[in-house]
Amino acid sequence: MTERRGPVLIELDGDAAEMVTPATAPPVPDTAEAPDPRAMRTLATLATRRPLRLAQWFWSLLGAILALAVSVAAWNFVTGLLAANPVLGGIATALVAAFVLVLLAIAVKEWAAFARLGTLDHLRQAADSAVADSDLAAARKVAERLSALYAGRPELDWGRDRLKDRLGDVFDADGAIGLAETELLAPLDTAARAEVEAAARQVATVTAIVPLAFADVAAALTSNLRMIRRIAEIYGGRAGTLGSWRLTRSVLTHLVATGAVAVGDDLIGSVAGGSILSKVSRRFGEGIVNGALTARVGVAAIEVCRPLPFRVAKRPSVSGLVSRALSGLFDGMSSGSRKA
Repeated sequence: MTERRGPVLIELDGDAAEMVTPATAPPVPDTAEAPDPRAMRTLATLATRRPLRLAQWFWSLLGAILALAVSVAAWNFVTGLLAANPVLGGIATALVAAFVLVLLAIAVKEWAAFARLGTLDHLRQAADSAVADSDLAAARKVAERLSALYAGRPELDWGRDRLKDRLGDVFDADGAIGLAETELLAPLDTAARAEVEAAARQVATVTAIVPLAFADVAAALTSNLRMIRRIAEIYGGRAGTLGSWRLTRSVLTHLVATGAVAVGDDLIGSVAGGSILSKVSRRFGEGIVNGALTARVGVAAIEVCRPLPFRVAKRPSVSGLVSRALSGLFDGMSSGSRKA
């Protein structure tokens, strides 16, 4: 019996042969996980989580008890020192008085910050009402109030002068609001877009290259807080510490309520799935998504802090902000890694 050499052909039935042809073979499943925006999701959860009523009472009562204890201790310390040594007691009294004055100054600053944020809200509501009612007098009043709001901004003096010269030539409410938007808010919109792009770039970079746990969450928190505060300052809000946190809560609450922090829409899906780096590295994919969500938070902050609604000027595009913020960033990283 001779040994056969060469390929061995195994005949299959017709149905089995059809199942194994390349044309009828099932596609290879894509097992790559979608990038998870853990940092921005954690930030939204922390900012929008409502404390329990019992916890609020606990911390309020604890703060009141501590404030009372510190006040009584300081009073006893100063009065005892005055009785024992008038000179040292006078110094202690002056220091305590200076500390109380600083606390009052901080309280006044926070109150002024809330008042300026309220002014921006009132201007936006007044502009909407004037346009809806076609009230030319109300629209001109809004434009004048907006010009007075930016009286201390030298970079807007030229726009304020143009608004003053041309406002009398406009005879409809929509045109008056549009003129104020064009002359006063155009340079501010440019500065606000730059802040959003910088924050998105920073969050994306830290998420992509820093492997430490919760480093991306800390970067997202600090970058978004700084971005929202800067946007408020650009538009005249000058938000304080409490005002910035309240503004952040309102912006993120709006985004969570509208589902804008999800990764399932067309924008985030295209950003996350369209990048080669997001398929190669999970961290790079998360960086892109977190940067895109930061840009979305920035657009919401612009809409909240802007004293006039977008009518003549074009509303900032999240995709445009992301493309400008991340263009060349990850491409440079990827080319550097390929050279290495």
